[in-house]
Amino acid sequence: MPRNATSPGHVTQRLRFIVACLLVASGSALATPCQFESQGEGRVAAVVDARSVRLDDGREIRLSGIAPTATTKQALTSLLAGRDVTLRSADDTPDRYGRQSALLFIGESDISVQAMLLARGEAVVSAEIVDKDCAAALMASEAAARRQKMGSWADPSAIKNAESPDDILAEIGRFAVIEGKVLSVRQAGATTYLNFGRNWTRGFAVTISRRTLPVFESAGIALKSLENRRIRVRGWVEGTTGPRIDVRLLGQVELLGANEPTGVRP
Repeated sequence: MPRNATSPGHVTQRLRFIVACLLVASGSALATPCQFESQGEGRVAAVVDARSVRLDDGREIRLSGIAPTATTKQALTSLLAGRDVTLRSADDTPDRYGRQSALLFIGESDISVQAMLLARGEAVVSAEIVDKDCAAALMASEAAARRQKMGSWADPSAIKNAESPDDILAEIGRFAVIEGKVLSVRQAGATTYLNFGRNWTRGFAVTISRRTLPVFESAGIALKSLENRRIRVRGWVEGTTGPRIDVRLLGQVELLGANEPTGVRP
């Protein structure tokens, strides 16, 4: 019987083709970038939320490496409902909620579900995966979607302007991607502040704790050198007066070129 164009298998094949095309176009390598060990297999019984699924053996799996957008849960349901998946990660230890974090692969696919979602603009890189090659591959999927204005990236406000703190304050409690020029770098106690506004209490700022500094130092990045540089930062928005993002991972910060158009950097 011919396969229906909307059947799960057809949709998955089409998504794999789209991801491959986008990654080739972005110039990134497709050669198995995420070399994590298999942490088992299972069949998806339910999509719990925009980042979690439940397998038929009762395990709850959290999709690592991504933060959700408005369409992530719907996309996951279309992709994964009733499908056999393989879990890959560096560690299978459950989190405090009993969820196992992993990259998911449908059947024999060598492209993760996370990469599929990112390439369609139906998720955002969370920067929690620190493996350099895997993190770069996920970021390349997102960058390709940004260039093509796929999914959530079709919205001009998908990337917030660091000079508009009120717009960022509206995102409190949500994961956001923000771009702007660092006007000053100041240290107060055990915290370093990257300030994007001249009013330190009201403007947007990135906070970096002293215990995170070695991560940047090992990458050859002195925080003071970020003054007058344009950067893209991602994370959960906090704050009561001025909006803040607490940076704990190197991948949360991307350096941008001085004349680079907003939102299109790979």
